[in-house]
Amino acid sequence: MMTLVLTACPPGLRGDLTKWLMEISPGVFVGRPSARIRDQLWIRTLELCGDGKAILVYSANNDQGLDFRVHNHDWTPVDADGVMLMLRPVAPPGLTP
Repeated sequence: MMTLVLTACPPGLRGDLTKWLMEISPGVFVGRPSARIRDQLWIRTLELCGDGKAILVYSANNDQGLDFRVHNHDWTPVDADGVMLMLRPVAPPGLTP
C-alpha cells in the first residue's frame, strides 16, 4: 500500500498519477502498485513536480512497517537508531508554529 501527497504540483502530474493510483482528495493518491511501479511513479513525480512538494509513504518490511520519501519539503527524514522520524524545522524566536 502506498500514499502519495502532493502540494503545489502541476495538474498534469495529478492526471498522470491517476492512471495508477486513486485520488481520494485533491493531491492525495493511494494504491497498491508493485515496488517497481512505485519507484517509477516516484521518479515521474520528481520529474514533473517542479517547485511543488511531495511525500511518499509506503509499506515496508521493517520494524515500523513503512518507509517514506520526501521532495522539497520543510520537514526532513532522520534515522533515530533504526526508526525513521520527521524532523520539524525550528521556528524563529518569538514565532509559534
